[in-house]
Order: sequence, then structure tokens, then C-alpha cells
Amino acid sequence: MSKRDYYEVLGVSQDASKDEIKKAYRKLARKYHPDVSEEENASEKFKEAKEAYETLSDQQKRAQYDQFGHQDPNQGFGGFGGGQDFGGFGDIFDMFFGGGGRQRDPNAPRKGADLQYTMTLQFEEAIFGKSTDVEIPVEEACDTCDGSGAKPGTTPDTCPHCEGSGQINQEQNTPFGRVVNRRVCHYCQGSGKIIKDKCQTCGGDGRVTKRNKIHIDIPAGIDEGHQIRVQGKGEAGVNGGPAGDLFVVIRVQPHEFFQRDGDHIFCEIPLTFAQAALGDEIEVPTVHGKVMLKIPAGTQTGKTFRLKEKGAPNVHGRGQGDQHVKMKIITPKNLTERQKELLREFNDISGNEATEEQHGNFFERMKRAFKGD
Repeated sequence: MSKRDYYEVLGVSQDASKDEIKKAYRKLARKYHPDVSEEENASEKFKEAKEAYETLSDQQKRAQYDQFGHQDPNQGFGGFGGGQDFGGFGDIFDMFFGGGGRQRDPNAPRKGADLQYTMTLQFEEAIFGKSTDVEIPVEEACDTCDGSGAKPGTTPDTCPHCEGSGQINQEQNTPFGRVVNRRVCHYCQGSGKIIKDKCQTCGGDGRVTKRNKIHIDIPAGIDEGHQIRVQGKGEAGVNGGPAGDLFVVIRVQPHEFFQRDGDHIFCEIPLTFAQAALGDEIEVPTVHGKVMLKIPAGTQTGKTFRLKEKGAPNVHGRGQGDQHVKMKIITPKNLTERQKELLREFNDISGNEATEEQHGNFFERMKRAFKGD
């Protein structure tokens, strides 16, 4: 499937300014971001808009796109792309073409790493939501050296081996002749700089680990396994790049009485034989407080009643679930002689009539089975 024109994706003209492109991308990002959008194929549309913005917001990439479109100008040799590895041929291509466009500027801004934090909630906290603060260990730029890694009052020196480029050209003799192979400078690890007087706080790394207090708003109705994305609260960026994001993974402790399935809550209520036979009005606990439930006479074990909108709120704001209450008839133990006497009297009076009235079809089938019908 061919890609759509990047200008068409963002809805801008080919002579659009950088600000117009940025504004158009932000509008689409708010509309299609997977964390907030309910649109169909939102993830694919967001990815398409992001790809278009990354190309058109970069002057060099935009010029290349305007000239070549989606086709990679570095493709050749039967369609081998510059970013692929074909069983060792990539190294040969690197030797002939000096790495082509695959080398990354070691001093270019890079986004910081994303972080993940697991938060455990009580059952009711997941139902109603909460606001809380958490402490997250993150790497940030060293305050002492402002991230340079050099002792205050000093500056890093240009690497004499790569002359600040971060890369070293190595000549090799091959069956095809002498070729140049470009590699990351191992003296400066590609930074292009050498630190002689290192910062005592960070040891020359330019980054230190800190514990950041981050405020988290847990929405009502969140459930086990859901994630909350907190933008810009991950690791600090490199070379002035943006910070990564924090992803909070939710775990919910089980409840001793309630069980949850999506937005619905389930529970089991015990009934005495007398309550089930004669009917009653009982008090039923819900996460929203106690409610009265009328039990009709002749209620059987396993019968389920629905309490409308007494479940969990939908985390996306789409209504509220129900609570389903299942009846369980409890057989009494340790009966007194008087209780036994009354039950015998009840059994003598009713005989099989009561059970046949409730389960007539079952007993009819059983009788036919014994008669061989």
C-alpha cells in the first residue's frame, strides 16, 4: 500500500511554514493520540501524522522529500535500503560508502528513555479513583556541571583523535582495493569531546540519579492492567532533547466480598431456607453504600438479581456498570430438637408436593427413566 503525501496527511500546502506544519500536527495528535482518541484506526492515523511531521519539520528531510518523495535516494543494488542488514553485506556497503546516511550525529538531541512504574490500588480506589504523589528514580542533567560532565570553571576539550566529529575513518585493504570504513570514535565514545577535569558530582557522566515526586491522577473506573501515561516525566533527554514519558501500570488488590468484570461488580449473598421460601427484604452492600433488595418467595439458590448502576464507572466516561447479586441458600447445621421437630412436621405435611411444584419437569423425567419409558 502506497503512502499518502505528507502534505496531504497534515492538511497543509507545500509552501507551508514551519509553524503551520507544527500547528497542523498538534491538532491531529490531539485528535488521534491512542491514549485519548476513540476514533477508528486512531493509532495508525497518529503514526502517519507523526511520520509526516518528523519529515516536514526537518529542513534537510523536507528538502529531500520535496525532491524524491517517499523513494529513498540512497537505494540501489536491487533495492537494498540504507537502513537494512543483509547477512553481512551492510558492512561492505559501509566500507564503500562510509556508512551512507546510517550514521547518527552523536551530539544531536535525543529523547530520554521512557520509565515504567507499577502502582497497586485497593479495590475501592480503582472504582472511585484517587490523586496521589509517587517518587520515581530518574536520571537528570547534573546541576553542578549543567550536564557537561566537566568540573565547574572548565570545559570539555575537542577530541584530538576525531577532531570533534565523533567518528574515525579507518582504511582497509580489500579485494576491491583500499576503502574507508567510518566508525564511532572509541576515545570519546562518539561525543567528539574529551573531559580532562571531571565533575566530582557526576564523575564526568553529566547525569545523576534523583528521586522526583510526581503527581498522579487515577481516573475512576480504572482496572487491572490499565496504564496511565504521564508525558515528560521519564528520563531526561540527551543533548537538550525532550524527556521521556512515565507509564504507570495499575494493579488492583482483590476484594474479600466483591468481584469485578469490566464495569460490572458481582457478589454472593447467603439466604436462610425460611427467607428463600417465604421471601424477605434484605440489606445488600455495594461499593456505593448499602441498599435494600426485595427477595420474592420461592427464590432458588443461584438466582441472580441486578442492581442497576451500582457497579464501577466506565473509565472513559461512558456510563456506569451494574452490580449482580447471586443468592446462595444456606443449609442450617446444629439444629435444636425443636427445629428438627418442626422440619419433620413440615416434611410430613408437604411430602413431595413442594419439590415437585418447583421442579416438576425434572421429577417427571426421572419417573419416566425408572419406568423405562
